[in-house]
Amino acid sequence: MSYIGKSPTAAPLTSSDITDGIISTAKLADDAVTTAKTSYNDIPFRNLVINGDMQIAQRASSTASITGNGYHTIDRFNTINTTLGTWTQSQDTDVPSGYGFAKSLKMDCTTADASPASGDRLDIQQKFEGQNLQHLKKGTSSAESLTLSFWVKATKTGTNIVELWDSDNTRQISQSYTISSSDTWEKKTLTFAGDTTGALGNDNGNSLQVSWFLAVGSDYSSGTLSTSWTSNTNANRAVGQVNHADSTSNNFWITGVQLEVGTSASDFEFVPYDVNLQRCKRYCQEFAPAVNDCRIAIGECPTNQRCDPVLKFNPEMRAAPSFTFSAANTFSIYCAGTSTDLTNISLDSNSNISCNLLTGVSGTPYTQGFAGQFITNGTSSSVLASAEL
Repeated sequence: MSYIGKSPTAAPLTSSDITDGIISTAKLADDAVTTAKTSYNDIPFRNLVINGDMQIAQRASSTASITGNGYHTIDRFNTINTTLGTWTQSQDTDVPSGYGFAKSLKMDCTTADASPASGDRLDIQQKFEGQNLQHLKKGTSSAESLTLSFWVKATKTGTNIVELWDSDNTRQISQSYTISSSDTWEKKTLTFAGDTTGALGNDNGNSLQVSWFLAVGSDYSSGTLSTSWTSNTNANRAVGQVNHADSTSNNFWITGVQLEVGTSASDFEFVPYDVNLQRCKRYCQEFAPAVNDCRIAIGECPTNQRCDPVLKFNPEMRAAPSFTFSAANTFSIYCAGTSTDLTNISLDSNSNISCNLLTGVSGTPYTQGFAGQFITNGTSSSVLASAEL
């Protein structure tokens, strides 16, 4: 029997004893190389964050005059603004060069607030369903650590705070990071210890969220930063946070957001565009693209002045969604060779699988019992279904 370099009684092999290329796949047992022994996290869908590369923006590519809370542009990223400046949010093409990113989320301060009131706050966040987090084993002695990595660029330098918030148990943990150079892309990596207290609900509700603070009042910054999991004290959540709202010259960009199990960051997990879009559509679906005469749905005409189109959700949404419609006359019903502008649209029955709309017109243009097509009338038509957390 021959041996590689040394006999069985010699000292253990070292890297210097092995010639390049000498170990082949055939020489490795099937279970010899495990995920824990690789230098990167190769588990698919390891990134808990959806749309972390900011590719999907179903609502709008830019929204101005933001003074309140809501989802404005980039899918899955919510904005909290409690009277802390006025902002334009956009899907931007300014990205770190050479890392595969094409889009970023940009916040542009258009009305400054250099002296926030005590209860003011401004942050960007993403929320997670509890049923997608059971593998974190939160609330047990085996609770997993989480590592957050992201690229950030800002006009204002200084200390910034990221928070994990446990909505089920009102617990939180914060970490600080520093923006060192103005208007320069920097990659940040933060690790949060596992929490052995407070299990997350195994359901489709909001169990956990990650927030990037941009500015806060004293209610959120007058204590000591809570860098370990603890029951919430607002004063300890964002201690040291700089004020990105103190000048209309300030901008803030973020992209490449990844939150994964473990104590180190792996390379950003790029998923195909269609997969990314389908994941976003669980929470938001836009049915009316900016295209004239686009057929959206078909419905029955129960009377000669009404048509009830049915919208089918693909994929099924997280929950029965709420709807936002553009003006009724931006849609028409085409029935029996005649197209008629709508005078009203409302929601009838609704579930996470489909919904039924009620639409009406002036006059009696339809044939009762016939089918009608629900179509766009111009390029400003919009039907937005939202089942956000």
